[in-house]
Amino acid sequence: MIGYEQAILQILQFDTGNTGFMLLATSLVMLMTPGLAFFYGGLVGRKNVLTIMIQSFVSLSVVTIIWFIAGYSLCFSGDTYGIIGNLDKAFLNGVAPTAVFTGNGQIPEFVFIAYQMMFAIITPALITGAFANRVDFKAYLIFLIAWMFFVYFPFVHMIWGDGLLYQLGVRDFAGGIVVHCIAGFAALASVFFVGPRTIKDRGPHSIPLVALGTGLLWFGWYGFNAGSELAVNAVTGLAFINTDVAASVAGATWLALAWVLEKKPKFVGFLTGAVAGLATITPAAGYVTPGAAFIIGILAGIICYAAISFKNKRQWDDALDVWGVHGIGGGTGVILLGVFATTSVNAAGAQGLLAGGFAFFGMQVAAVVLAMVWAFAFTYVMLVLINKVTPVRVTDVEESSLDEDQLGEDAYL
Repeated sequence: MIGYEQAILQILQFDTGNTGFMLLATSLVMLMTPGLAFFYGGLVGRKNVLTIMIQSFVSLSVVTIIWFIAGYSLCFSGDTYGIIGNLDKAFLNGVAPTAVFTGNGQIPEFVFIAYQMMFAIITPALITGAFANRVDFKAYLIFLIAWMFFVYFPFVHMIWGDGLLYQLGVRDFAGGIVVHCIAGFAALASVFFVGPRTIKDRGPHSIPLVALGTGLLWFGWYGFNAGSELAVNAVTGLAFINTDVAASVAGATWLALAWVLEKKPKFVGFLTGAVAGLATITPAAGYVTPGAAFIIGILAGIICYAAISFKNKRQWDDALDVWGVHGIGGGTGVILLGVFATTSVNAAGAQGLLAGGFAFFGMQVAAVVLAMVWAFAFTYVMLVLINKVTPVRVTDVEESSLDEDQLGEDAYL
């Protein structure tokens, strides 16, 4: 009877409003992975749609399994030299249904586990757009698992698990480094390793599918950013409005640039610009004012557009512009957080460069450089090692129709 009463008391200490909100936010972030699949699926050719989409969807399953086995524990349990956690909570050992997330003492730990799992699921899926049409499915599965352990889990721990970078003062509200920067530079490493496509897509085979994917991503991003406060309060509302402002402004900026420089107001350009704005505001969403988010949106549109133009001139075959949108966008957002952050809107944040926070700005820049180098180097080495086990790149014959050759299915009859 005593154990039952203790369990009831533990349950009563949960904040039901915050718990309900976090369950909704978790569902929204989950929706982003299918949204990404539609976004990428529309951008590739008709004969490679299913291959790019399954790479996103399979992450839902594979990452969930490794998150349960070891991922959550390595990110949020214990500490090893400030870089990675331990295995005390492997297989969710010791996490009771009544356990409270100690970060705010208001929601069940299981809800926090599920929320963070959704971030883990979408991050490696982002990378797949860079090597579209070129990578063998078996090699991708090995890469997916290895990349989580050697790149994603350490950065989650170092920043969100009270590890080394957090202790040094680095801030990343919802994943500018942890998600977008490391995914973008891993994407660039994969582009250099696998080389250019032999058969280039003639363009997006379904712009409406791209638009659908963008809509789902944009919708889910409110859970991604506003949910990262892990409660319902003033910062939650701030992150929500900043997310929409930056995305809208970046999309409009990209549209204007395309209209002037390419002589047409490109729909795909607008959609890409909006996603760039979302990626760029992510690290700063809960730490800056809406006015700063407006400026960040403009800079996101300009800088990411310029990055993709640079990539095209260098003839890097980043098929779906993962590096330019997520790598550069995420990194830019972390640095701009170092400029615009203010404790007047969030006491848990920091004072940026404009408020005299020179040391904070320097740490943000250093963290971005570390993330870029780590993600690029580890990814490239992983691909080299995987290639010794099974070929990473498909043959030229397979590349012409990966859906049929790799999956034995066709998206369209």
